[in-house]
Amino acid sequence: MKLALIGYGAMGQLVATTATRTGDEIGCKVKSDEGHLTADQLAGKIIGCEVAIDFSVGEAVERNVEACSLAGLPIVEGTTGWKNDEQAIRRVISENNAALVYGANFSIGVNLFYRIVTHASQLFSKVDGYAPFIEEAHHARKRDAPSGTALRLREMMMDQLHVDIPTSSTRAGYIPGTHRVGFDSEADEITLTHTARSRQGFASGALLAARWLIGRKGVYEFGEVVDEILGSATSKGGSS
Repeated sequence: MKLALIGYGAMGQLVATTATRTGDEIGCKVKSDEGHLTADQLAGKIIGCEVAIDFSVGEAVERNVEACSLAGLPIVEGTTGWKNDEQAIRRVISENNAALVYGANFSIGVNLFYRIVTHASQLFSKVDGYAPFIEEAHHARKRDAPSGTALRLREMMMDQLHVDIPTSSTRAGYIPGTHRVGFDSEADEITLTHTARSRQGFASGALLAARWLIGRKGVYEFGEVVDEILGSATSKGGSS
């Protein structure tokens, strides 16, 4: 596939390296110093590619989605911190019959972690005496806190436990990303932890989402991509 990469920082560069290694083509790179471009100008720059992957900044997402819609490109939105603009972005996708996949985290491992945490929360909802909490840590350059992944975990846990979940954040050094979910009681504590060793999982997941999105219309959460993969794997396992 021919990719337009919007945002060419650490993640954009890693996506480019991973894509080249898997035989995909980088048709266009939009760097941070091109943030002044209007949606129309950006659309002219990326037209001719098959799909866009955006790892830029939250305040640029609405413009980037509009540009991709105008250029006829589905977009994988890897940037967080744009929830305040979600209604406007969904309207752009709908009005242009376009396509978008978004996710708080594009790591397959994290998306499996979501499912483990959801199941654990269901179990703890049936007993008394356990207080849930979330702790997350990332590199000093990450702007949003709590992380999008932590917010997604909190949402999932609250759906099961129906209580607010205390959430703490650390920003320091070069930490790729750690999320720790706990259930604490007077008698014991149970913790579940996901630690990213590198950003490679995010790049691989974004490319997986890009391939999945080509030819589709509408707005999807990355979990839907993972659900389809898990469903296909289950079907194959059941038929053997």
